[in-house]
Order: sequence, then structure tokens, then C-alpha cells
Amino acid sequence: MDHFLYRDGALYAEDVPVADIAAQVGTPFYLYSTATLTRHFKLFDEALAWGPHMVCYAMKAASNQAILKTLAACGAGMDVVSGGEYARAIAAGVPGDRIVFSGVGKTEEEMRAALSGGIRQFNLESEPEMERLNRVALDMGVVAPVTVRVNPDVDAKTHAKIATGKSENKFGIPISRAREVYARVAKLPGLRAVGIDVHIGSQLTDLEPYRLAFRKVGELTDVLRADGHDIQRLDLGGGLGIPYTRGNEAPPLPMDYGNLIREELGDKGCEIEIEPGRLVAGNAGIMVSKVVYVKSGEGRDFLILDGAMNDLIRPAMYDAHHDIIPVIEPAPGFEYQPYDIVGPVCESGDTFAKQRMMPPLAEGDLVAFRSAGAYGAVMSSEYNSRPLIPEVLVHEDQFAVIRPRPSFDEMINRDTLPSWL
Repeated sequence: MDHFLYRDGALYAEDVPVADIAAQVGTPFYLYSTATLTRHFKLFDEALAWGPHMVCYAMKAASNQAILKTLAACGAGMDVVSGGEYARAIAAGVPGDRIVFSGVGKTEEEMRAALSGGIRQFNLESEPEMERLNRVALDMGVVAPVTVRVNPDVDAKTHAKIATGKSENKFGIPISRAREVYARVAKLPGLRAVGIDVHIGSQLTDLEPYRLAFRKVGELTDVLRADGHDIQRLDLGGGLGIPYTRGNEAPPLPMDYGNLIREELGDKGCEIEIEPGRLVAGNAGIMVSKVVYVKSGEGRDFLILDGAMNDLIRPAMYDAHHDIIPVIEPAPGFEYQPYDIVGPVCESGDTFAKQRMMPPLAEGDLVAFRSAGAYGAVMSSEYNSRPLIPEVLVHEDQFAVIRPRPSFDEMINRDTLPSWL
């Protein structure tokens, strides 16, 4: 469910007409719903209410300060994967003891920043990282709380570029080596193992891969405890999928996910941590764009928009589908017709959809890309010297620009010329 609905023929974001925002902000832009963000977070929180838990929002999905503060006010922790994300979480008022640090390439500088500012745990991905964190912690005179990310070799049955739990993926250590790795952690005085971490991928639409992975984690918990390790937390990652196509079978609900965790791991007496991102932010955001031209080609027609692949790269990178709808609801009885929907970037890859059935549209008409709140703005760029597009947040009948569009001068003035020029 989201809060982008037609009323009297016009698309609204909560209680604000999308066309009114477009008139004031200009297109293209991202638009988020506070009500959807908070609702989706609370669904996860309620799904784990049967035991001690922490829902750490995966910031890589959408990391604007206003989004982070909105979720932090609901009690969210944060899952960060870089020093920049850690700094954003702290700036949004999230205390260090509610931040977990994931990622395969943590640098010494990032480790020091997190140890100085406070951290709930580092999710370690390799033995070299483990050794480095131990050295940094000893140099700072502290002990770093850690989990080790285990790779359970489970096929998440998702897109190859977002699968993370198979043996050939770069993430974590093989679960078969977990005992020896935890034994090594126990001998390092700068580290303290507090739990186990696992994350098998993103956009999962079936609970069975989770069941297989969680069962292995449960077995490992028993083995490590028998070896003398104090396993207090199970960080189970995120990855639950969202419906990108309206009308198709919906992915499992957070409550189903929570019940599965309870079935497989509820008897372990551990605090459960999860790291949802896409399901919290995905359907909470749309990208609004304008038709620049309607072009007739050889055997096909094109809708050329002012939004482009640099603004929303998911279709070009993942062949991802986003439903695209007109901001003004078409009149009854209209006939759909096929369009290739493209942007103005000078690449054939700048294509959002091919032969998509759409109502008739004309120059100046507005369209909305649904389910664009996750991995949209955070993956955008200034390719072709196109400014980053604004982000806008709606709260009931109010809206605010939470990231403005930079001017060309602001973009150019970030460059500096060497002395010989």
C-alpha cells in the first residue's frame, strides 16, 4: 500500500496534488510520502513484536536527511555501508548504539570514525577486515563489538546483481568456516563477538530461501554457543521484495516474514536485527517527469521525457520495471497504445520501457514512475551535466523540498582549474 492515489481525476501524494508540486518545483523530481515511510517501518516493527528486536533501516535505499529523521523518530536503527552513510545517520540524530556497519570494504578511517562516534556492531565480512579492526580498536584503547557475516550458499532467486548469499558472491565468509573464524575472533583482544550476521540478497519474493538460510543460522548458533561464544544477536539482513507491477501477485508481507523468523529462530533467546530498505522506501516514493516530445518513429512511437537514466538508473542497470502512470487520470473509454518511453540522455540505454501500453499523452503531460523511492535518488548522477533532481517530502497536506536542484553555476563551480590554466 502507498499514499499516491487518484482523487477526482488527479494524482495526489497524501493530501497534496502532484501537479501542484510539479508547478512549484519543476520536473523531474522525486516525491516521498511520510505516511507510507512510517507505515512500512511500523509493519516490520510489529512483525517482530514477539521478542527483543531492532529494525535497522538500510540507508543505501534512500538516505536523505529528512527520510532518516522521519524513520529515526519511529525508533529505527540504521544499517550503514560507508563512512558517509555513518555520518548521515549521526547527523540525523541516530545514536551510535543504534547503528550497525556492514559492507565488504570498510577502511581504517571508517572504523575509527565509528568507534569514536559510537557503534552497535560491525558486521565483519572477511578475515583481513577482522585483523584490521582489531588493530584499530587496540590503537584506540577500545573493544569493538562484532558479528561475522556468514555466507550460507543459498540461492535467493533474485536478480544476479543483487544476490549476496551464494558461494560465488563477494559477501561474508563460508558458513563452513564459521567455527574457526569465530575462534580467531575470540583470540583478538580488540574484538568482542556479539552475534551472527547473514544477508542473502535483495528483492526476494519467496520466503523459502530465507527459511533455508535462517535454519543454517540457527544450527550455527547452537554450535558456536557450545564452543563458548556468547551469541546474543542474530542480524538477518533485509531483502524482502516489493510489488513493482500493480496487479501481479504480491511478495510476502512483513508479518509473514516475522512469523518465519519466529518459527526458525524464536527459541534461540537472541535479539533479532533486520535491515529492510527497499520495502520501507520503495513504494514510499515516485519520480515525476514531463513529456517533452511525442515522436513517431519507424513502426513505433516514443514518449521523450525530461527524466533520464541519470535520474533513475534501475531500468538501464537491472532491466527493472516501474509502472508509469499519468498524473492526470485519463477519461473513461480511452484506448491504450504502445510507446517506447525514453529520456534525453545521449545513449540508447536511456530507455525506461519498450512498447509500454499507455493512454494517449501529449507534450507537457506529467507522468509518475511508481515504486521509485528505493535506489532512485541515491543512485542518480550528473551524467550529461544534468543537475541532480530535487527530492520532495509530503506530510499530510504539506510538502517541502528536502534536496534542491543545483544550478548550472553551482555544478560548474565545484570544479577547480589547475594553475597552468
